[in-house]
Amino acid sequence: MPAPSRPFTARHVQLGRAVMAAIAAIMITFSADHSAAIGLSVFGGFAIITATILIIAAVIVYPNGRRWPAVMMGAFTFLFGMAASVPVWRSDTLFFVLLIGWAAVTGLVELIAGIRYRGTEGARDAITVGAMGLLLALLLLLVPIDLVQDYTVGGNDLVLTGIVIGVGLFGAYAAIVAVFLGIAGVSPSAKKDIESDAGADRLADHGGHA
Repeated sequence: MPAPSRPFTARHVQLGRAVMAAIAAIMITFSADHSAAIGLSVFGGFAIITATILIIAAVIVYPNGRRWPAVMMGAFTFLFGMAASVPVWRSDTLFFVLLIGWAAVTGLVELIAGIRYRGTEGARDAITVGAMGLLLALLLLLVPIDLVQDYTVGGNDLVLTGIVIGVGLFGAYAAIVAVFLGIAGVSPSAKKDIESDAGADRLADHGGHA
């Protein structure tokens, strides 16, 4: 008798992460305030809920032997999110430290997992999203925290600061990830791969060869 298929799959994880990234992108895009307080507030909520999705996925979605990426990413994301959620800690420096640390650590874990499990469900998506995380970390490293640049648009004097660029980069990253994971989660190829991989997982869970 064949084992029942899992009610939740990696596709649901992708869609859940896409929704949270989209919400973060929208909140930053439509906010006129790109301060550290706003950036860390949005990141904190995004990180904590995303971490919850990843931890739940490690328990009910991924088979034994493939849970470590979700566990590691979920744990680190939760810790960084909690640190960002302490109002009295919020500063320009903390924003860059947390975002660079989070993007580098989780991006590296996801990239390694995608390469290690290449050819299986979600591996290519993990490689791409992991690389995007590392790129975000690199771009944030290149932004001077104390940057203050005056400029004029339409006769209005404005100021461009490092934190404005940093928050904007996070918003752009979130928007790209939301679109990418959203498409990956609903694409027919993703569904086909999931059905194939589910059969292999069931064999592996019962000691067979996939």
